[in-house]
Amino acid sequence: MSNDKKPITAAQKGFGDFAPKLAELTDDVLFGDVWERPQLSKRDRSLATCAALIATGKTEQMGFHFPRAIENGVTQEELVELITHLAFYVGWPNAMSAITRAKELLGKASP
Repeated sequence: MSNDKKPITAAQKGFGDFAPKLAELTDDVLFGDVWERPQLSKRDRSLATCAALIATGKTEQMGFHFPRAIENGVTQEELVELITHLAFYVGWPNAMSAITRAKELLGKASP
């Protein structure tokens, strides 16, 4: 019998005790399967995910996905350009919320 334990993930830490099945599906299906499919690179998946979050105004989730996009090879300049481009398609308020969140997460705050 193996004593190998799976590492504690962000989902497990964040809500695993409250919603264990959702944490399991997040880890095993979303990030363990969908994000690993070869048809899109992780960089492209990050761009698509960030665009969806911006379009739907999901600022809370941007806290996880904007830094992950940077880790996956999206530059800060590209993320800002994505937000700028989407402003004309998904609405100015969504873009303003997203750029504010991006600055909080990635940029230097004004004094």
